[in-house]
Amino acid sequence: MEEMTVHIIARIHTDFASKFGVPRQSGLAPSLRGEIVFEPEFRNGDALRGIEDFSHLWLVWQFSEAMGRKWQPTVRPPRLGGNRSMGVFATRSPYRPNPIGLSCVRLEGVEQRSGKGTVLIVSGADLMDGTPILDIKPYLPYADCQPTATGGFTDAVERKTLDVVLPEDMAAKLGEEKTQALREVLAQDPRPAYQNDAERVYGMTFGGWNVRFTVEENCAIVQEITESK
Repeated sequence: MEEMTVHIIARIHTDFASKFGVPRQSGLAPSLRGEIVFEPEFRNGDALRGIEDFSHLWLVWQFSEAMGRKWQPTVRPPRLGGNRSMGVFATRSPYRPNPIGLSCVRLEGVEQRSGKGTVLIVSGADLMDGTPILDIKPYLPYADCQPTATGGFTDAVERKTLDVVLPEDMAAKLGEEKTQALREVLAQDPRPAYQNDAERVYGMTFGGWNVRFTVEENCAIVQEITESK
């Protein structure tokens, strides 16, 4: 079998210290911010010349949490409630022969940071903190946007969002920007599709905070926000 060497060129830093709560696709929580910091070997400003003229970027990244796990020819997509099997190449499952992901993010800014070189500020990323970035490519509207595209099995499943109840005193701890991002994350319903227990309290880490919430009918209710230690 032929092999190739792939280099980690950067890592993205986001508000998600663990997998639970990360949006299942990029762009679903547009207020989420992330910073892409290049590895020292690739901190060459010339490599980013002209990137600020693009509004969106493709990130090619590594499913670092799936490294070392055997690939599976069929998987059970969360979109189908985990009850139906589909071919791995008809899904975006991490359990692939090559654990590589693809995300489209919005480029919010390009900044120079002391000791870090050029840093890209992006929004809408569906990545854990520290995820390795393998490549970055510009999104080209004339070629990448396909208005007549179909979404396979995902078109047949209604995408529902939750209402979010977040008390003002808890929101004040996060600040306006992170509060909006958390609302978008919870609205996507981060629970496993097979869990529907109104009494269960779910927990996630977000931006240095522990967030505990319940889901009743079609509403996510934040019960507690405490500082993560």
